[in-house]
Amino acid sequence: MTSSSAALAVDDPVLTAFAEDVGTEGLIAVEGARTRWELGGELTPGARLVRAPTGVVDYKPEEMTILVRAGTTVADLHATLAERGQRTGLPERGGTIGGALAVGENHLCALGRGRVREALLQVRYVSAEGRIISSGGPTVKNVSGFDLPRLVVGSLGTIGLIAEVILRTNPKPSVSRWFVADEADPIVAFDALLAPSVVLTNGANTWVHLEGHGPDVDHQHRALQAIGSFAEVDGTPPLPPHRWSLSPGDVVGLRRSDADTGGVDTGAFVAVVGLGLVFGEKPQPARPLDPAVATVAQRVKEQFDPTGRLNPGRDPAAK
Repeated sequence: MTSSSAALAVDDPVLTAFAEDVGTEGLIAVEGARTRWELGGELTPGARLVRAPTGVVDYKPEEMTILVRAGTTVADLHATLAERGQRTGLPERGGTIGGALAVGENHLCALGRGRVREALLQVRYVSAEGRIISSGGPTVKNVSGFDLPRLVVGSLGTIGLIAEVILRTNPKPSVSRWFVADEADPIVAFDALLAPSVVLTNGANTWVHLEGHGPDVDHQHRALQAIGSFAEVDGTPPLPPHRWSLSPGDVVGLRRSDADTGGVDTGAFVAVVGLGLVFGEKPQPARPLDPAVATVAQRVKEQFDPTGRLNPGRDPAAK
C-alpha cells in the first residue's frame, strides 16, 4: 500500500458491520437501486447480495466536502446539499452514490458540474479479503501515491465494494435556464459560448443549458440569438434509454444523413456535444478491447480480487 491507500482498523461500527457482512469467502455483490443493474454483463448466479450503509456522516459546506455512506441515494444527497446551496457532479438518475461511482456515469451537465472522477476525493471500500481500505483524502494536497479513487470510479465494484466516500461539492448557480432552437448548428452554438453546462442535439433541434450570474447568462443568450432563434424551455428533451460512447467525429456524423453516419446506428438519439456521449434508441454494439488494455485490466483485477469473488460476471470494459 502507498501512503494514500491503507487497510484500516476502523472503530466505526457501521463500516465494521458492512465488512463483516461481505466476509472473506464466496461470490458477493452490492445491490443498490438497480438503475444500471445489467451494465457490464449479467451477475453470476449464486452471488450473495449485500447493501452498502446509508447516511451523511459529516458535511462541511464551507470546505465544500461531504462524507457520506455509499448506499445513500443521490437524490437524498442532493436534497441535503441544496439546503446550503450546493450540489455534486453525480447523475440524478434515481440510484445510489455507490452505484453512480461504480458505474462512472457523469451528470448530463458535466461541463458545468464537473466529472464524477473529479468529485470523488476519498473512498473507503471493503476488499476481497473483507478488509476496510481507505484511499485519497479530503483535499488534494493530503494525497500521495497511487490515485485509487479514480480507479474505483467505473470499476463496477469488481475491485472493491464501496462503503463510504468524501465527495467534492460545488455551488448551485443563481440562474439556470434552458433554451432550444430548430435547425441551429450545435457545434457552432457550443463554440460560441464561454461555458455552457451542456449542449444537446437530436439532429434537428439544439438545446443549450446556461448557468451562472444573471447578466452572464443574458449575455450568453444574446450570443445564441445570433446563431438561431433560441426560445426558453423547461428542461431537457426525453432521453432515449441506451448510453453510447462515441468519438467526436461519429457524434458529428449523427447530424448528417442516414447514409453518411459511418455505420453508427443509434436509432433516435440525443447527443451531448463535446463529451462523446449519445443517448440512443438502440443499444451500442460491443466493441473489441485493445489487447494491451485488456491485459492491464486483467492484472489489476488479479491484484485486487485474485479469487474473482467481487461482483462476478461484471466487466467494466463491456459497459
